Amino acid sequence: MLARHAHRGGDALDWQAIGLSLRLSLATTAVLFVIGLPLARWLAFTTWRGRFLVEAVVALPLVLPPTVLGFYVLVAFSPRSPLGHAYLSLTGSTLPFTFTGLLLASVLYSLPFAVQPFVAAFSAVDRRLVEASWSLGVSRTATFYRVVLPLSRAGVVTGAVLSFAHTMGEFGVVLMVGGNLPGVTRTVSISIYDQVQALDYAAATATAGFLLAVSFIVLAITYGMHRRPGAAWPLAS
Repeated sequence: MLARHAHRGGDALDWQAIGLSLRLSLATTAVLFVIGLPLARWLAFTTWRGRFLVEAVVALPLVLPPTVLGFYVLVAFSPRSPLGHAYLSLTGSTLPFTFTGLLLASVLYSLPFAVQPFVAAFSAVDRRLVEASWSLGVSRTATFYRVVLPLSRAGVVTGAVLSFAHTMGEFGVVLMVGGNLPGVTRTVSISIYDQVQALDYAAATATAGFLLAVSFIVLAITYGMHRRPGAAWPLAS
């Protein structure tokens, strides 16, 4: 059952929830950067004919309802599952309704928002440059970090920024896996829900406005990274 916390007058923004969402978004983006780059590199350059199956798994969070994904993650994290039991044996604590569980769920939920821009950027690199590097005796790994990754900077930044913004606005998966524990799993989106339920529309408006501003900044950065100077407004002759 959700805990509903009415805010005192004058305290429009739930800074505790905002701080937790920022921490969760930064951690999720960092994890996706670490695991997303190798996965995207493999998807961009593999010749395996079954690649589409991996792409479908990565893209699942885009089409699955968040509550459905959250339910399956919650089941996978339960102490009765192999993963949940192993985590309980190693740490003595469970994954559901903890920040760690919330982080793992967020990584799964935001995976396509990082991997797909990474793959698109890597695939757009001129293949001749990659093959020239190989012909000079540079290893495939070194070629990736010295040639492909620098030329894919805009796509990598896009994936990281979109992952951050997507995590900031999570609701369904967060609610299913993390619940509504203040200071632990209560994110800004759940805070807005609580404020509306408590009929505190002034606080809900302020918090929603904060998320709106973050979303606008993210989109501005994303489109700005891909804008070619002078392309939108050519000089008149």
